[in-house]
Amino acid sequence: MSKTARTSAREKVRAEREREQRRAKRQRQIVVPLVVLVVVAAVVGIGFYMARKGNETGTYAGGLAPVTVQPDGSVVMAKPGVEKPVVEIYEDFQCPGCKELERVNGATFKQLAAEGKAKVVYRPLTIFDPSQKPIYEVSVRGAAAARCVPGDKWVQYHDKLYENQPVEGKQGFTPDELIEYGKQVGVTGAEFEGCVRNQTHAQAHIKASDELKKSGGLQGTPTVKINGQDVGNQAFTADGLKKAVADATK
Repeated sequence: MSKTARTSAREKVRAEREREQRRAKRQRQIVVPLVVLVVVAAVVGIGFYMARKGNETGTYAGGLAPVTVQPDGSVVMAKPGVEKPVVEIYEDFQCPGCKELERVNGATFKQLAAEGKAKVVYRPLTIFDPSQKPIYEVSVRGAAAARCVPGDKWVQYHDKLYENQPVEGKQGFTPDELIEYGKQVGVTGAEFEGCVRNQTHAQAHIKASDELKKSGGLQGTPTVKINGQDVGNQAFTADGLKKAVADATK
């Protein structure tokens, strides 16, 4: 990245931080730690997006490792018997930086799991505070809908949500849209539609998100951890991620 590009990126991140700070001052009855987390998440996501846009992506055209949806809403993708290293992806379907991570390394996560080189765990959460509207509701709707999807179609639906991510701060992920994304990946039927329209899993998702934010030590989304350790920017290129996983197996 050129000096001019780096300067422009810093200016944009600083402007975003200032906008978030002004908005935070106007808000009342907000829990301070959550406000701080939201601001950091926005800055980290935008900074990551600008810094990584244009990077080469990993490629993988093979099949997926078995996928299992866990009671807490996390999703495990791994071959039988593979327990380590554990690659955890903390993501928000409304987070632009998370969409960019998926663009850069979505295929790499799939490949690592399919080749038995890692146990991949997706941990969807809503990083935003309830006062951040409409972005909070959009995030919750998308994640709650994902919980309605069976394991054998979950990764495809996950990818479809990122392909159709609403513009940050705008309405989106309407029930009709979320149901249509299901149809596109082969998930249909009255049970699925009812689950999406009623936001059956919304409260469970919100509770899980709050627990992750309190216990996960997250500075924002996306965050990638390998064996519990945040690997930082190394996770945001295909080669960097593969090297981090290889190092974790030594």
